[in-house]
Amino acid sequence: MSTALDRHLTPDAHRWLTEAVARVGQDPSAVRAVFPAVGRRCGREPLVPGWTVADAARARLLEALPLRGAELAEEVTALHRYGDTAEQRAVLLSLALLEEGDASFGDLGLPLVRAALRGNDTGLIEAALGPYAARHLDHDGYRHAVLKCVFCGISLLRIVGLAERADRELARMLVDFAHERVAAGRDVPVDVWPVVHAYPDTLEASGLPVELRSPLSDRRAAAERALAAYSAVAPAGAR
Repeated sequence: MSTALDRHLTPDAHRWLTEAVARVGQDPSAVRAVFPAVGRRCGREPLVPGWTVADAARARLLEALPLRGAELAEEVTALHRYGDTAEQRAVLLSLALLEEGDASFGDLGLPLVRAALRGNDTGLIEAALGPYAARHLDHDGYRHAVLKCVFCGISLLRIVGLAERADRELARMLVDFAHERVAAGRDVPVDVWPVVHAYPDTLEASGLPVELRSPLSDRRAAAERALAAYSAVAPAGAR
């Protein structure tokens, strides 16, 4: 991604970012001034899947901070707290990079992940559920994060670590959600089915197949569509 960023930046933008990185390396407090200016100085265009130019440039600034552990977490948390949505997104995307550069950072960024998951901004939720969250969220927290994505219409294909972290309890939660949708005569997001498919007993236990015999035509039709989609996908994250 760093190479992609360098290729994309104009000479003026590259010069500005290089100088900003040097300033931050000498004086960590300088990040508070340059971080908000990134979009205007470097651009906001898409760079690589899931990242914009501004995201990558802000990540470079964060990686330049000469701070470790709690001090690093404190500075990053302040940038997140006082930043706009784009700045918060960049912080969330950068958490895994910060941990890679500083093992003592550990789970100190988890409060930022949880804050994003409590909100309803789908961009922030998706940014929060990257490699960092996949490593550090506990089982219950990760399951509820996945369910939040389903409720918010975020594709589970974009959630990092799902194949490795999906378990029977998550399958049960997803199939219960699916049953509620079918009972309301509504369609079920197809990306829940690979997780459920890995634990087929959860589908029977949910009672969803019984909806095929519902006296209500919309419920029967929703059940038929759901079960057809379930049968059409291959299992993911099977145990």
